[in-house]
Amino acid sequence: MEAINQSLFLWFNAPDHPDHLILSIAIFLARDLIWAIPALIGIGWLYGGTRTRQLLLVATASATLGLFANQLISLFWWHPRPFMVHLGHTLIAHAPDSSFPSDHLTLWWAVAFSFLAQGRHNLGTGLALLGLPLAWSRIYLGVHFPLDMAGAGLVAVASTWLSLRTAFWYLPPAFHLATLIHRKIFSPLIACGWVKR
Repeated sequence: MEAINQSLFLWFNAPDHPDHLILSIAIFLARDLIWAIPALIGIGWLYGGTRTRQLLLVATASATLGLFANQLISLFWWHPRPFMVHLGHTLIAHAPDSSFPSDHLTLWWAVAFSFLAQGRHNLGTGLALLGLPLAWSRIYLGVHFPLDMAGAGLVAVASTWLSLRTAFWYLPPAFHLATLIHRKIFSPLIACGWVKR
């Protein structure tokens, strides 16, 4: 399996002299696109209604659970990144920590799959599909193996399922607390009608 993983990595990894435009796109996808998730959740919370806010909290729980699961996995099954075994080309800096599963893709797909599971099919599908070029970019730039991405998909599915199955337990108090904090922090903007109460 590791031989297949490494062969696939070398097939997707950047060549000796990558095209400047492709390299720039890959760096944006690998490093910057992830910020769309907190931006989406933040904007959705400020301007969404009760149902949207509850959906966003469940999606956040799914992402948090997925990242926590990744930390546990890395403790019990540590896997080096390609540059740690001197394989391929590495075009962005990264800490020499465990590569499996990909935190970036786990976060992205946990939110996307949560939206899909909660009935926001257009948004969920769009985000899920955007996860594919994100995954490619992390391999192309030399910081992940293909199986790291497959692992991220499995973790994201599991975290989505568990966050939905346990929502009855954590969602009411979490929503109540988040609403109180929101009204406290944004009370001037709420009074002006700039954000929803």
